[in-house]
Amino acid sequence: MQAIFRHDAHGSKVPAKFARFLFQLRHALTNSAKAIPKDGVKKFIFISQSTDIYVNLALEHWLYRNSDLSKQHVLLLWRSDPCVVIGRHQNPWIECNIPVIESSQIAVARRNSGGGAVYHDIGNLNLSFFTPRERYDRTYNLNIIKRALFREWNLESIINKKDDIIVEGKFKVSGTAAKLGHPNAYHHCTLLVNVNKETLSLALDNTYEGIATNATKSAPSPIRNLTEMNCHVEMDRLLSAIGWEYLRGETMTLHDEHGQKFLGPQQRGFQMLNPTEDWFPGIEKILEEFRGWDWIYGKSPTFTVTRILSRARDSFVISRDDIRPQKLVISVEKGIVQDATLTSLPSNVSQYESLIANLSGKRFSYGLVNNTVRALRPVNF
Repeated sequence: MQAIFRHDAHGSKVPAKFARFLFQLRHALTNSAKAIPKDGVKKFIFISQSTDIYVNLALEHWLYRNSDLSKQHVLLLWRSDPCVVIGRHQNPWIECNIPVIESSQIAVARRNSGGGAVYHDIGNLNLSFFTPRERYDRTYNLNIIKRALFREWNLESIINKKDDIIVEGKFKVSGTAAKLGHPNAYHHCTLLVNVNKETLSLALDNTYEGIATNATKSAPSPIRNLTEMNCHVEMDRLLSAIGWEYLRGETMTLHDEHGQKFLGPQQRGFQMLNPTEDWFPGIEKILEEFRGWDWIYGKSPTFTVTRILSRARDSFVISRDDIRPQKLVISVEKGIVQDATLTSLPSNVSQYESLIANLSGKRFSYGLVNNTVRALRPVNF
């Protein structure tokens, strides 16, 4: 379905018909949540036109924080340019291959929900199901996807105990995470359609050693693209199949701001939207936070990094006669170095003490550690 656009007062493109839905959504925000029969719930499907991971996460958070979902449930469909998205309680230095993603200009983002790290690109479909907390049901949502795959392409799948969607007995095509609050909740999941698996593997293959932390760690699983199972799977058809499965059996009539009746999303199809401050007041503030270093890296749980410096590994010795291994230990809190020590440091090398002491208060990075190790090596051995 082709979207019809108009320009708003600020010159931004906004789907003309979508303005009516925003009126309904905004109007709902002014009313308190009330329990209503389940069959009275209205359903909305929004498709984000942005492929910026930070914009889409900001939109997701805006809908979660601002929507009155007591009378309307929302399914948000979105895709992103290449990025690694980590869970709220994870450490990016553990979950990502930082050198690879930096050299490949792959974004790193932290979401508000828990769970493990995932790789996104334009071949991955993301689905966010918004409901009141009391109606949160991830199994129900996953069955919508499962039925859509079977109806459209006769693809069989199962939902395992981790709420992953599994095909051919062992391959993961969808992973799940959630944000449970009051009064709202959302369940979101990925769906591997035609993801670049080579880039995915490289971006998530972190071989960096020596980090100790209580942060949530990802559990890798064998994966498969839907297109590997059926070459006829296409993103547009997938959006349609899942959307209509979500809306199946529903009818709805809404009223616009002038009191005139118009057909709801079940009859009109999906509503394309371009997240802007004009339609989602406050989204720019959320976006600023989600793009920031303090959120992406500074929210990492406390961790300690240990590097063993020896003749075999780093060619570092204090003197020709002293080949004892040196241990560099760095403590990090909120992404900032709090303390650093070098064990077995002889008393006659005060210049190294100064170097180690100056690490405190700096933002942690692989580069910081590597530069420190290089600086500790004698210039002339």
